[in-house]
Amino acid sequence: MPNPIVHWEIVSPENGKRLQEFYGGLFGWKMDTNNPYEYGVTETETNGRGINGGIGATEGPGRVTIYAEVDDLQACLDKAVSLGGTVAMEPTEIPGAVTMAMFTDPAGNFFGLVKSGSMQTQG
Repeated sequence: MPNPIVHWEIVSPENGKRLQEFYGGLFGWKMDTNNPYEYGVTETETNGRGINGGIGATEGPGRVTIYAEVDDLQACLDKAVSLGGTVAMEPTEIPGAVTMAMFTDPAGNFFGLVKSGSMQTQG
């Protein structure tokens, strides 16, 4: 079964709020930052087209990341490593949000993984 892209994010270690203002102003996206991380859960208002994402601060490097949904985070990380990738984040549960992991591909691009069924629906 293919693994769908279910989320994207744009993060920076320096000014997540400024990124939220920038992309909200540029595209008219609405963001809900009412969460412990002040993570901007982003509604792209696409009438059923595209996917929503998030914009905010991070403790790691600034990046744009897409996330695929997978049944087994560790198995997918292991396969990524066998194909030349590097683990960037071991499977981690973000309480009240998601269970996720990350790797970098052979070119150094970050890619995220979300455990099937773990994403909280934002509405």
